[in-house]
Amino acid sequence: MTPADLSLTVLHAVRRAVDEGVLRVEVPPRVKVERPRPGGVGDYASSVALRLARPAGRDARDVAAILRERLREAPGIRAVDITGPGFLNFTLDGGDEGRVLREIERAGLAYGHSTALAGTRVRFRASAEPRAALLGEAYARLLRAQGADADISEEEEEEGERITALPAPYRPDTLGTDAARWALLRPAAHDRALPGAPLLVQHERNPLFRVRYAHSRARALVRNAAQLGFTPAYDAYEGTDTDEAPHLLALLGDHPAVLLVAARHRAPDRVARHLEAVADALLAYQHTVLPLGDEKPSVAHRSRLALAEAAGTVLAGGLSQLGISAPDQI
Repeated sequence: MTPADLSLTVLHAVRRAVDEGVLRVEVPPRVKVERPRPGGVGDYASSVALRLARPAGRDARDVAAILRERLREAPGIRAVDITGPGFLNFTLDGGDEGRVLREIERAGLAYGHSTALAGTRVRFRASAEPRAALLGEAYARLLRAQGADADISEEEEEEGERITALPAPYRPDTLGTDAARWALLRPAAHDRALPGAPLLVQHERNPLFRVRYAHSRARALVRNAAQLGFTPAYDAYEGTDTDEAPHLLALLGDHPAVLLVAARHRAPDRVARHLEAVADALLAYQHTVLPLGDEKPSVAHRSRLALAEAAGTVLAGGLSQLGISAPDQI
């Protein structure tokens, strides 16, 4: 179960409680799930009960208990706990860890694209300011990936969302396309653009380099594995025996929700931050993928390779949402 799936499952539980007359509230348009905060348990948490408590005229823990009863038997959820003032904490069923990887293999670079915003029509007003123009392009791309009808009007007098951003203190065309896009999209629109010069240096302190390098490493692992006579095992993936794998797999599962939130909130910076996290997790994991010395390729190696290749696919797809290239070799 991905975070997006979990969000919909919780939303359905709220709607069911309302339909049954147990809760008297307006059903929210969506429910946010995130990693548990200190004091939480499980894989994900939601504050939806706290959000609904006041309009329902009930204690948040009572609301959480009502929702828990309607979530305990939901497919993909192993346990639902209530912590603190009324946080719902979810432990997911780990019986099919390969589902996320198989979905990535099926969707390729379109993994995380959806029809969640189908029927939504968005028009942005064209801007001559370089950063605002680039943001508008990124907003439209993210919205289209979620099924929305989005474009940028070239007519200044036409109505549409106005794009505002702090301008860059340099000419973006002095950096090259990829570095300029990262420098202007990685910070939130209301924050200053990143300094351009450090993004031109191929060094681990350069986040753009790390993301693109991690993608190239994933592609190199697949090529090296082929030379050793084995390929990724997506169909047989049931988890791996390494400490780094669960964190990387969880980040890949979060990717669809990140793209949807980025589209809704006009926040390509969220995609960039997520890609940095995936890249760092992949670079920490990569050393486990290939056999060492005289070791023969095993089922475990094939599973690890599937996870690494899937991470590379997510990195490439995320970069494409920002209009940035993902070279196979660096």
